[in-house]
Amino acid sequence: MALKRFWSALRPGLPRLAGLSTAPAARKQPGAGSGAVPGRGATETVRPPVPAVDFGNTQEAYRSRRSWELARSLLVLRLCASPALLARHEQLLHFTRKLLGHRLFDKLMKMTFYGQFVAGEDQESIRPLLQHNEAFGVGSILDYSVEEDLSPEEAERKEMESCTSAAERDGSGTNKREKQYQAHRAFGDRRDGVISARTYFYANEAKCDSHMETFLRCIEASGGACEDGFLAIKLTALGRPQFLLQFSDVLTKWRRFFHEMAVEQGQAGLAAMDTKLEVAALQESIAKMGIASRAEIEGWFRAETLGVSGTVDLLDWSGLVDSRTKLSQHLVVPNTQTGQLEPLLSRFTEEEELQMTRMLQRMDILARRAREVGVRLMVDAEQTYFQPAIGRLTLEMQRKFNVERPLVFGTYQCYLKDAYDNVTLDVELARREGWCFGAKLVRGAYMAQERARAAEIGYEDPINPTYEATNAMYHRCLDYVLEELKHSAKAVVMVASHNEDSVRFTLCRMEELGLHPADRQVYFGQLLGMCDHISFPLGGLPRVQVCALWPRDGGAALLVSPRPGEQQPHEGRPAGAAAAVAGAQAAAPHREPLPPPSLVPTAAPLPLASMHPGCGLPRPSCPAGTWEWGLGGP
Repeated sequence: MALKRFWSALRPGLPRLAGLSTAPAARKQPGAGSGAVPGRGATETVRPPVPAVDFGNTQEAYRSRRSWELARSLLVLRLCASPALLARHEQLLHFTRKLLGHRLFDKLMKMTFYGQFVAGEDQESIRPLLQHNEAFGVGSILDYSVEEDLSPEEAERKEMESCTSAAERDGSGTNKREKQYQAHRAFGDRRDGVISARTYFYANEAKCDSHMETFLRCIEASGGACEDGFLAIKLTALGRPQFLLQFSDVLTKWRRFFHEMAVEQGQAGLAAMDTKLEVAALQESIAKMGIASRAEIEGWFRAETLGVSGTVDLLDWSGLVDSRTKLSQHLVVPNTQTGQLEPLLSRFTEEEELQMTRMLQRMDILARRAREVGVRLMVDAEQTYFQPAIGRLTLEMQRKFNVERPLVFGTYQCYLKDAYDNVTLDVELARREGWCFGAKLVRGAYMAQERARAAEIGYEDPINPTYEATNAMYHRCLDYVLEELKHSAKAVVMVASHNEDSVRFTLCRMEELGLHPADRQVYFGQLLGMCDHISFPLGGLPRVQVCALWPRDGGAALLVSPRPGEQQPHEGRPAGAAAAVAGAQAAAPHREPLPPPSLVPTAAPLPLASMHPGCGLPRPSCPAGTWEWGLGGP
């Protein structure tokens, strides 16, 4: 019932997008040019030559920095590299704040750590840094990066309350979800073991409205600060995580059932896109399991939805979730081990259905506003027990908003064993349905937590076994996407990595595939103040944006608009761009409620809660009343 509304709401048709301006500020280009590039527009037939990028040229890397800024960078990065200091940083910060007082402490932080990693406190204070970096080919991405200051006990309590259903809490229903998709008290504080990603905990719907309002202000600021802006969002900030857990469980069971049928048809071990089930044999198997009558089953596999090939691949099968879940009496899937039919989705209460609906509304409001002001949304990846639902919701947003250009970007964590399958399936879906693929590739930020949780609860570790395996997966996924960019001029990727080898690999493959920076299809992402020796040399390449990722305790993001190209031989270090974090006064004026989105046609306008006056103090600390932006984490 709940998913019936959900899918019908997300598939109302694909609106046409207003044109987005993806080019950085115009600059003079060298007069010489290379020949035409096949498959590209006539206006881009003459290309400027691509200068070599030398990440070892410190003079070029740091010419944008003044001497005192270099001294500050050296001091801050040395302090950050001290294990003893890091182990006691919260105690030291607390002691220093008490010793100096609030005003002096804030001044010290702004002169050191915040000065290195944060661009400013409001739109005006960040402008000088943005303009300075723009002169060196570095643009901006803004992202809210402040966390609520909760104790581990408070975080655990909020997580357990928000990840269990009313029926589970009052004992009137049993939890049919798999262990991986159930809330576990030992891992209630999702901040544990995570040092490079924001964490949101659900409090109530008003708090989610407040998060949405903050994201809207970031969209406005990004649209006003630069011509080619991005904003990163986390779906756990926009709604109750119980829905993400339940929906992830549905999608995982549905995919597993497909693979079990593949084994039955002798196709075990094939890659996701190579596995194709014979429809006749599949219908026979489902009928024998007693899920539905043969006539009903045949209705699921219609020629207009599956074509006439007589086979079903994983994309076809996943698409059946849309129609299957509208049949509430069939919300079951066979457990091949027990032989029992189990429900795909626990029933929602009326309040839970409303919470799910409002989460979808918030996503729709953000995407619509981003489209209006020409800012692109990057949906951050999160823990694997949320990620199947996050990935699917992101795809639905892409179907709706990526009609002419990529407006919504999905994030792929390449430390996961199934990363390549996820990338190839989504690229193929974009090809079939004709929307523009947009992706951010990261390695991932939750490795220690994911491994500990899998070992404790008792499910397969989702992480690649070694660092080398993760590197290989990252380059495999990246190479596949770059190949797609060669054939699809509107597809875009962000290479979010501090690994110089990965950046050089990207530059080399771009040169081999004929992907010119002027095509504006490849972006690079890094943290502000973390890799200037990579960011600013890339900033010399015209029209390849290099965006920086935020650090969890406050950071920012800046886009780098490299000059003609991103082509380089293999030698290396990390890559990227500068980041700029901006904060805005939390007491900013309240926004009028937006009109109701079409995501849920029957929903009333979504009331927006006013901004909370405090920032919640991130780790290590944040001057009260500020909020910060930066390109999102993993």
